[in-house]
Amino acid sequence: MPDAVRPTRPSQLDQIPDRDSEETAEWRASVDAVTQAAGPHRAAYLMRRTYEYAAEAAGAAGSPAGAVLPPLLETEYLNTIPTAAEPAYPGDEAMEARITAWNRWNAAAMVTRGSRLGLGGHIATFASAAWLYETGFQHFFHGKEGDGSGDQLYIQGHASPGIYARAFLDGRLSEAQLDRFRQEAGGDGLPSYPHPRRLPWLWEFPTVSMGLGPLSAIYQARFNRYLEHRGIKDTSDSHVWAFLGDGEMDEPESTAALALAAREGLDNLTFVINCNLQRLDGPVRPNFKIVQELEAQFRAAGWNVVKSLWGVAWDEVFAQDTDGALIGRLRQTPDAQFQTYATRDAAYIRDHFFGGDPALRAIAAGLSDAKLLELFQTSRAGHEPRKVYAAYRAALDHKGAPTVVLAQTVKGYTLGAGFESRNANHQMKKLTAAQFRTMRDLLELPIPDSALDADVVPYWHPGENSPEAKYLRERRAALGGPAPARKVAPVALPMPGDKPFTALQKGSGGQEIATTMAFVRLVKDLMREKETGRRWVPVVPDEARTFGMESLFPSAGLYSPKGQTYDPVDRDQLLYYKEAKDGQILNEGITEAGSLADFTAAATSYATHGEPMIPFYIFYSMFGWQRTGDQFWALADQLGRGFVIGATAGRTTMTGEGLQHADGHSHLLASTNPAALSYDPAFAFEVAVIVREGLRRMYGPAPEGQEGVDGEDGEDKDVFYYLTVYNEPKVQPAMPEGVEEGIIKGLYRYQRAADAVSTPADAPQAQLLASGTAVHWALEAQRLLAEDWGVAADVWSAPSWTELRRDAMECDAARLRGEERVPYVTRALAGAPGPVVAVSDWMRAVPDQIAPWVEQDWTSVGTDGFGLSDTRDAARRHFGVDPQSVVVQALGALARRGEVKPETVKKAVEKYGL
Repeated sequence: MPDAVRPTRPSQLDQIPDRDSEETAEWRASVDAVTQAAGPHRAAYLMRRTYEYAAEAAGAAGSPAGAVLPPLLETEYLNTIPTAAEPAYPGDEAMEARITAWNRWNAAAMVTRGSRLGLGGHIATFASAAWLYETGFQHFFHGKEGDGSGDQLYIQGHASPGIYARAFLDGRLSEAQLDRFRQEAGGDGLPSYPHPRRLPWLWEFPTVSMGLGPLSAIYQARFNRYLEHRGIKDTSDSHVWAFLGDGEMDEPESTAALALAAREGLDNLTFVINCNLQRLDGPVRPNFKIVQELEAQFRAAGWNVVKSLWGVAWDEVFAQDTDGALIGRLRQTPDAQFQTYATRDAAYIRDHFFGGDPALRAIAAGLSDAKLLELFQTSRAGHEPRKVYAAYRAALDHKGAPTVVLAQTVKGYTLGAGFESRNANHQMKKLTAAQFRTMRDLLELPIPDSALDADVVPYWHPGENSPEAKYLRERRAALGGPAPARKVAPVALPMPGDKPFTALQKGSGGQEIATTMAFVRLVKDLMREKETGRRWVPVVPDEARTFGMESLFPSAGLYSPKGQTYDPVDRDQLLYYKEAKDGQILNEGITEAGSLADFTAAATSYATHGEPMIPFYIFYSMFGWQRTGDQFWALADQLGRGFVIGATAGRTTMTGEGLQHADGHSHLLASTNPAALSYDPAFAFEVAVIVREGLRRMYGPAPEGQEGVDGEDGEDKDVFYYLTVYNEPKVQPAMPEGVEEGIIKGLYRYQRAADAVSTPADAPQAQLLASGTAVHWALEAQRLLAEDWGVAADVWSAPSWTELRRDAMECDAARLRGEERVPYVTRALAGAPGPVVAVSDWMRAVPDQIAPWVEQDWTSVGTDGFGLSDTRDAARRHFGVDPQSVVVQALGALARRGEVKPETVKKAVEKYGL
């Protein structure tokens, strides 16, 4: 098209002077000429070639690649690595094919045998990804034997049967264990998916909650660098491999941290995305192409992309595509249609795929029906070990950025026509006897027909001394031992001295400080400890100054792999923003999901790297459990240890945030997680006692004979602590004597009425139980009850409603076994006169957890309902938890018992304007 009649539109380049417009016009004319003479495919080919040459020339001239041209976001629908450029394959391909065949068989047999009990399981995912895993196990994935950390493998959850099958082949699992797949109640079964808490010697990372695996893998790779940069452990030989599904990439967490990985140059990370084009119920992108979309997304984020799409059978066909018609047709064919081609006969393919273009018809004329079926039904790069090896090798050789391998496969590959590329194959849990015979023949397995005549399909093992078993063991030995594997060495940390804790236990004198600040002061002192100070890992989602943590900036530094390449704007201030390559603080920006992924990597470092770290993740409490609750469950599954701090806690304490951002429920959510020990401390000294106990339990030495497993009395060390702290400054009292046990167990009497106020000897009595900042409301209510109504009320601090409930439930279970055990809460309140009124800045269901085990009459008040913006006093009056409202509740409870007159309650309501 002549330049004079070409449609014009504004261009970015209009802002840059064109020093030779005539030359520019000549280049445009060249494009037009090629298009007219050889077609648009040829013109596009020449432009791509020219672009590649220019980019290579820029690199060869010493400039960083991409300095001349911005990167392309999408390349042709072809393999990144041509067959001719593939490296030599280092293994015995025939031997590895037999090993892979055994794994395929046993995985399918395990799920099918389990289906007799209605247990389910997934077959098709591993069937499509078998070579993606096997190539890695044979040539890339490093084990943990020796002093190294090995590689970190994030296995796709639905592929777990294949991993169990391989563990059976290498002798780590028995037939009996395979038959306990998804049968865990007896204690010796195999979990459905990668669950470290259920099978801690095998699984390292829980991944089946889709989206969390890719996010966690990025932050694990980042934390590996953090350990290395801080001089704690050399992790340079560790590589993180994350195996993902193309459908899984729709989860927002899957791509939430791609830019972080590229920005920090995490070339110790490889994503392998199994692009079988199917999600659970249908195509991933029915009307589009998921591979091209993912390529653009990852390239835009700064990743290196390796596409491994087509098997070697396609090479001779591509060689005939002289005008680009074939590659153009592949690029334009939507994924759902391509899946249809994988299930139809040769005539359909010949007519529908090749029939619409003379150039394509010419190519198809030279292809037999068998060749067409091979191309469209089986020939995918993800099923050919040489293609997979080349992609993995390119990923490891690429430096300066993470790599994603987009490997195209067929879902249900080798399982037969009833499974392959079918929309329903995710729900298909078993093979028929006929399908097993077909599978056996396809895989060329030496299983006799007689073995398949029984009602139950057999597992099959070539023998411990077979060439296959020996080869497998030799390859794993060369790579550092079994994988995946979780290895925990008993490494206990020395406990800190008394000084950091006694500073809080002495109280604050006349100074008012909030418990948030008390916690920060404690950790700051603990980070100075000679033995363990460097093992603290502060994780903050961009609110460090809000929590008063800026004092840590100059001393601890904020971690950045690039250090500080700029002059900070507050450089002249004492508490300036200091970044450092060996910085200790992980200041994540506005990402709670990323921060918790960071915390998880640090919280499990004791197992992943044999280096116990002490992370604390501090955040606005309303952005914790309600926002990233699934990650907290994954943290528990991964057996993480550390401190989670819900700062600025409470529904009425953090005013101004309104509705869903006013947290009155996180303790209820946390109570559902068995690994979370939840505390709501009222005073600085309670914070000190809880943190000290947490350090002992999670990191202290275990009793002899229980090293690396349990703490005192068989307590679980694989827990994490959730503390809520407040931004309400109060004078912090000194710790009373003898309250440590009550703080840890969850309840103690803080102040008797007789020690605080004067009341008649025969005064009505009540018990006020409170947690967190509500203890201060209870203390004021104690005064009002005595001065205005002549009632003597004791005030109890309840640092953990949840731990009280758990203890009581354990006692109930013990009594059913014939043991005589009384819940701690019942014993603590035994003989306390009068009714109990429980108050907190949480919804009533939080304190109501203990009501069944309280023998006294029970009343609770709380902050049920939506949050709202107002002053603290107004909000507390609104919810009925202010001191005056607590007084009325106490009087009402006494009136129901006949210990005060009913009109007293009415008078109190009028007096306080309620």
